[in-house]
Amino acid sequence: MTTNKEQYRTFCKSEKNLPICMNDWWMDAVCAGKQWDVLLSHDASGKIQAALPYLLRKRAWSRYIIMPQMTQIGGLWIRKDVPQDQVQLICQEFSSQLQSLKLAYYYQHFPLGSPAVEAFKQLGFKTKERITYRIEDLSDLDGVIASFSKNKKRQLQKALSLHVDYLLTAEEFYRFHVQCMKEQGKTISYTREFLLVLERKSNRHKRSQFIAIRNADNVLLAAAFLVWDNRSMYYLIPCYSSLYKDSGASALLVLESIKFAREKEVTFDFEGSMVSGIANHYKQFGSTATTYYSVEKYYKWWFRLANLYYYLKQRLTR
Repeated sequence: MTTNKEQYRTFCKSEKNLPICMNDWWMDAVCAGKQWDVLLSHDASGKIQAALPYLLRKRAWSRYIIMPQMTQIGGLWIRKDVPQDQVQLICQEFSSQLQSLKLAYYYQHFPLGSPAVEAFKQLGFKTKERITYRIEDLSDLDGVIASFSKNKKRQLQKALSLHVDYLLTAEEFYRFHVQCMKEQGKTISYTREFLLVLERKSNRHKRSQFIAIRNADNVLLAAAFLVWDNRSMYYLIPCYSSLYKDSGASALLVLESIKFAREKEVTFDFEGSMVSGIANHYKQFGSTATTYYSVEKYYKWWFRLANLYYYLKQRLTR
């Protein structure tokens, strides 16, 4: 008998509507060295009608599910043709499967527009609004640019002498990002190995691209790692040198990324941010705030206390 993961790998090869970060190869990449698996629900004919891929972590004697690094969307995906009156039953099935995992804690971000959010709320899970910023229609590029703020248009005027480079390697990107973080007195949040694995797997599926902005002297000023599925392109990892913050490079990087998404005929997703400064930056490109939800449940009271202790410790040591 095949395992859930084996069934899911076969399913991912044919299902075109899965968000990129719910594919099996994405989970392989972002969970490298860790344990991931998937819960499934089948319809009457035996076909997969819903799936919940998850990263399982362990701390001391507890097991818990959280979002993998660089992964905006996860949680429960339900096939579009599943009748609405079946959603609650499917969610009850997954709630029972999660219970059987003997977790201390569960936390995932559900897909945009997921009908499962309300159903999970009724089942005792806590839901919380999150925001991402998107440009849905890229067919009229002039219209998209016209919606940019005056500030972003001024920055683009400053960037007229800059040029775009599509040949940046993962190694070069990582070194540049490390440099950018040092300029801000910060450390990078992911490892070189993490990026190399993610880029290799996504590039193998023709789902990623590095975009760089350089000046006339070929100095690297800004860069981004883009990934996409059949519906959206995600501005996954952008970075900008603070030494050239007045060059307009950051605005040009966004514009060139939008152009690239338009070529792929997908929407453009800024990968959201709950940080007001970053959110304001994205809004100035005429993007629309789009709501999605986190779904959370504490199965063990002491895990809540442990999380609170960890949070307070992090705040005090900043």
